[in-house]
Amino acid sequence: MKIGIVCPYAWDVPGGVQFHVRDLAVHLIALGHEVSVLAPAADDDMPVPPYVVIAGRAVPVPYNGSVARLNFGFLSAARVRRWLHEGAFDVVHLHEPGTPSLSLLACWAAAGPMVATFHTANPRSRAMTAAYPILQPALEKINARIAVSEYARRTLVEHLGGDAVVIPNGVDVSYFADAVPRADWLTPDGDDGPGGQGGTIGFIGRIDESRKGLPVLLEAFPAIVAARPRTRLLIVGRGDAEEAMQSLPPEARDNVTFLGMVSDEEKAELLRSVDIYCAPNTGGESFGIILVEAMSAGAPVLASDLDAFSLVLEGGAAGQMFPNGDAQALAEAALGLLADPARRATLRDIAAQTVRKYDWSVVAADILSVYEMVTESTAKVTESSVKVKVKVSDGPPGGDFRIGFGRGHR
Repeated sequence: MKIGIVCPYAWDVPGGVQFHVRDLAVHLIALGHEVSVLAPAADDDMPVPPYVVIAGRAVPVPYNGSVARLNFGFLSAARVRRWLHEGAFDVVHLHEPGTPSLSLLACWAAAGPMVATFHTANPRSRAMTAAYPILQPALEKINARIAVSEYARRTLVEHLGGDAVVIPNGVDVSYFADAVPRADWLTPDGDDGPGGQGGTIGFIGRIDESRKGLPVLLEAFPAIVAARPRTRLLIVGRGDAEEAMQSLPPEARDNVTFLGMVSDEEKAELLRSVDIYCAPNTGGESFGIILVEAMSAGAPVLASDLDAFSLVLEGGAAGQMFPNGDAQALAEAALGLLADPARRATLRDIAAQTVRKYDWSVVAADILSVYEMVTESTAKVTESSVKVKVKVSDGPPGGDFRIGFGRGHR
């Protein structure tokens, strides 16, 4: 199958949608499909995989409590049309077509079978409500809709109408499970458990984006260090580390290491090394892919009680949860987990069973089923809607014939 996938956000800026598109494309290519991904980029000169086509430079725009790097305009529209024409795809898969970027342009321009995936969970989006009259004619062309979670589906239904099948984000479970822990990130033997004074906590997310919750974790960390003085906090992400450190008292700063941006391999190694992975996010999450990655790596998860996180963590059975934004509750929960190896082992065992349904072998198969459904149904509708009507005039034999052709678009 020839598959065109459109990513609305800058390919070279880390993000959940970008990772989802990348991993889906790689998995589909491994299965023998021909895949092309169209995306913008923050840097036009950035090297990209052979299956990626860059449609131009992305522009930073505030969106959904974050900053999204999007690409829109007449030149971009021309590049989208050229990509669609040259690709001659069996199906086009648009991600976040309600965002003013390439997916919306492709939705306007494409004529064949289209599938759309909605990632955003924002029940109070005024921008989406205001844009509804503009978006609706384009979105009506979509043949099938996917939402990555029940909360993303709810946002779609409430703001744009229609419905969607829920297919979660995918993770290469074995990639994280097989990663090798790094000795310099592991808690030394004897320093964990009820009698130990240490432990290792991991955090991955944009440092300067408050909804990722790092300020809550940093507020809780001094209390953790006071009780267990050798506890370390490893922070991965883009942002100003020095500014973030200003909120910490001097006695806790030596226990914090900012690792900056890391490779996929290093991320997996970190998740295999920590005693706890902490996700203190405060809102705007539709799924929680990092939780699934941590669970796949065997890292016990401590997360805020967002609805999307609760769904991934099976209501708290596959990870421990604390009240959103409550730094004291976070500190108490972290200390409890660090002092209880048996509890952490139980969470690992439950998580190992939970993540199976998020493996790409399952998720990609479900997405392919949607592709096949829309291509088959579109072909049948197209075939049945081409009608030839022949009318013989009331004139004499051998008189004129009038032939009309009608083609339905869905």
